[in-house]
Parts: sequence; C-alpha cells; structure tokens
Amino acid sequence: MTGQKTALVLGATGGIGGALSRRLVAAGWQVKAPHRNAAAQSARAGIAWVQGDAMRREDVAAAAAGVSLIVHAVNPPGYRDWETLVLPMLDNTIAAARASGARIVLPGTVYNFGPDAFPVLTEDSPQHPVTKKGAIRAEMERRLREASKGGVRTLIVRAGDFFGPAAGNNWFSQGLVKPGKPLRSITYPGRRGTTHQWAYLPDMAETILRLVEREGELPAFAVFHMKGHLDADGSEMIAAIRRVVGKPDLPVRSFPWWLLPLAAPFVTLFREMKEMRYLWREPHRMDNARLVAFLGAEPHTPLDEAVRTTLAGLGCLDKGQRSEPRPVHSIG
Repeated sequence: MTGQKTALVLGATGGIGGALSRRLVAAGWQVKAPHRNAAAQSARAGIAWVQGDAMRREDVAAAAAGVSLIVHAVNPPGYRDWETLVLPMLDNTIAAARASGARIVLPGTVYNFGPDAFPVLTEDSPQHPVTKKGAIRAEMERRLREASKGGVRTLIVRAGDFFGPAAGNNWFSQGLVKPGKPLRSITYPGRRGTTHQWAYLPDMAETILRLVEREGELPAFAVFHMKGHLDADGSEMIAAIRRVVGKPDLPVRSFPWWLLPLAAPFVTLFREMKEMRYLWREPHRMDNARLVAFLGAEPHTPLDEAVRTTLAGLGCLDKGQRSEPRPVHSIG
C-alpha cells in the first residue's frame, strides 16, 4: 500500500468531512482536500487544499495519487441534484481508489433502511429504502461492495442523525433550533415516546480514525454501526438542550410537518425533510456490537457536553454558557 498516513478527503468543507479532516491531522496524517476554488479556502493547519472538482474523474484521480485513504464525504449542497450528481461522484472515487490502492471510507446513515428493518438495525439488516435519497444511499453501498470484489477496499461506518458544531445540513440545526441567536424554544419533529438515533460528529470522526488505523485487521468490505446517542423516548435531547442553556422550562413546539407538502415543490430541502418523516415516527436503534467487539469500546462524548459544543458552534449560547470541549470517552 502506498502513501502511508496520507488521506484525501472529498467534502472537507462539510460536517463529517471537516470533522474527520481535523481528527486525521491531529493524529499525524497528511490531509489533502480538493476544492473547485482551492485558493479561496482559509488555511487550516495540516490540510493541503488542491484545485479540483469531485465531478471530474481526472481531478479526483490526480488528487488521490499517493494516498492510502480516500474519505468520500462529498454531497451536493442543500440536497440539490442528488439524482444526477451523487453516483457519478462515487464512481470517480472508486476509479481513483482502484488506481491508487487506497481504501475508501464512506460515512453512512440510516437512510438506506426502511421501516421493515426496524427497530434494531444491524450491519446486515435488509435495505429496502422508502425514499429517493435512501435508494441512492443503498446503491452507493452496492457499488462499493461490488468494487471490493475487484480489490477496492471500503469501510462504511453508519450512524444516526448527525449533530455537531459544524454539521452542515442536519435536523438539529435546521429543525430543533434556530442558529445565530439564543434559544427561545425547541422545535421537535418526533412523535412522543419514539426512540431516535443521533450521532455526534467528533465521535464519528474518532471512530473512523480508530478503525482505519487498524487497516491490517479490516476485511476488504468492512461495515460498522455506531450506537451514538440513543434518545429512548424523544425527551433526552430536549432535556439536554434545556440543561445546557439553563432554561428548564424552555418551550417545546411541534415541528410543522403540515407545512412541508406545501413548500416541497419549491424548496428541495423541505422535500427531503418530508421524505424522512418515518425516521421520526418509527422507533429504531443502531446495534454497535460488531464495532465494540472490534475496537473494545465506542468513542462517546457525554450528551450535555456534545450539545453544549454544538450550540456554541451554532451561535446559540451566550459567552458564559460556553466551555472548552473535553476528551472523548468510550462506551460499550
């Protein structure tokens, strides 16, 4: 394998791509990150921005020369044009990995599972997606599995709904809270008493790092689930937000699902949110037994600490409510 300890991160300006870039750099990896306007990207210690477009196969291949890891964390912004952009970008990554000998890392989600696989999701649960985005996610994994038979090694780490200080498009920042100002209320999309699965991005980045640094023990096609933060009845995330902001009576409002069908024809994001309603109505949880058996424990930041860091990053906390992040813990 060539290019030891050098990674190419596609989507380094996004939530999980950014979190993983920072964690790789901290662990001593060299990180390359292509961007269509590399010169305009702010300097980040340890990240080498290179001119390139994930939609151009030759750009991805050139950027991947000499790397041992390709993180495929690139998505069209605002969920636009998923049907025409997502799979071609993945095909370019597969071609680059085949040429360079690198392992592909795909941060996965629960979107490729339909309700028939609930409530307990294992790595081998059937994938019968009920949404367009879920169908694309399932096809991405199918292509990676097929490529692995021809020597393209892949690692997929699936987790629940992302949240974090810079998580991009996600339910926490676009559904539960309003970024940029102190909270006056919480909007919750779930049905009372329904289990929901969350994933704190720094924990996911740490999990992926620990896995890729045991490359020699991974199969050609490796899939793991994270437990993350499991909200048993929909009340735990709400309670954590209230504790962090110091407002135990902060009002909780129902998410306006009725509005989405009216706005969906005009706003892509609302259309995608509407499709994901089943994840807020059907209880589900990720089984991380395989991950714990391999790593010994799953990296885990306590919920209040994760929420505080997230709200601070979103500009929802006063200066006195912020605190410095502490080391990641682990759970079984």
